[in-house]
Amino acid sequence: MTTNPTLVFQAGLPVTLQSYLGLISAVADQGLPELMLQLPDSDPQQAREWLKVLQPAAAARKVQLTIKLPCAPNWEACIDAVQAEQQGILLTGLSNAVQLLWAQHKGVQYVAPYVGRLVNDGRNVWALMEACVAVQPHGPQLLAASIKTPEVLAQLMAVGAAAVTLPPASLAAWCTDALTQTAVQQFESDIQSSLKLGAK
Repeated sequence: MTTNPTLVFQAGLPVTLQSYLGLISAVADQGLPELMLQLPDSDPQQAREWLKVLQPAAAARKVQLTIKLPCAPNWEACIDAVQAEQQGILLTGLSNAVQLLWAQHKGVQYVAPYVGRLVNDGRNVWALMEACVAVQPHGPQLLAASIKTPEVLAQLMAVGAAAVTLPPASLAAWCTDALTQTAVQQFESDIQSSLKLGAK
């Protein structure tokens, strides 16, 4: 399970430490093994203070915690502070190859480009996705976000993305397909027709 301040706000929650503790409990109650939480401020001291609370709470509920931080130079001190606490990091909003090189240099565990936003901006998305996959054996894992269509999901699977994030509505919608349902209906119709033949 992954979230960010925008999604927390859209869920009607304040972006606070107490809300994040509630999310840890909710994830644990659902039996989910990992939660990715984005810190709301680049202040290293605040990051350390939040981690002193979040890390033991996650450990107590057996939830693996990953901290999300923007892939931006003004967050570097915060990134360093979080790493000093032996905490896994995902750099979010990665948008170009230089940022990918920087993420690799920083030794973070994940990078998360917003694929849909990159497409809408006219970027060469697949060159960047292939670069992200190329560094995976000795660098951060690609966790692709903002997946708008099942075709984009298929392309990400084909290039070797380690993971993607999808909203529950997309998962529910893409679990079935009109072509699949048409085939199933044909099977059912033919089964009934074949039984009538057998009855003659």
